[in-house]
Amino acid sequence: MNKSMKKVMVFGTFDLLHKGHLYFLKEAKKQGSYLIVVVARDTNVEKIKKKQPVHTELERKHNLEKTKIADKVILGEKELSFDCIINEKPDVICFGYDQHSQFVEKSFPKIKYVRLDAYKPHVYKTSKLSKTSKIMK
Repeated sequence: MNKSMKKVMVFGTFDLLHKGHLYFLKEAKKQGSYLIVVVARDTNVEKIKKKQPVHTELERKHNLEKTKIADKVILGEKELSFDCIINEKPDVICFGYDQHSQFVEKSFPKIKYVRLDAYKPHVYKTSKLSKTSKIMK
């Protein structure tokens, strides 16, 4: 990767991949030229969402790679830390409409932060889709 590329990073669980996720990734990619997706570890999903994901972290990573939207898909840390930000050095971090960002913004003040709009959140939200057929196969 050359130095003139602008790195964009996003975080998420990306369980039950759906059109809302794809919209989020495509909008994030517009913020730069190289998109890095950090997939939450199973243990962290359980801590944050108080439930296990349907797909394993490796399945979720693989499903994201198959979309070919991201330039790089990595697993987050097993402990809730931000080593991936230190290691990847993103220029921009995009957050979804429902993600908390205050701690990251305070910890890394030189990074640009962008909050992305939702794509039909009343329809495309994993918790609403788990019992429907709008999930990407």
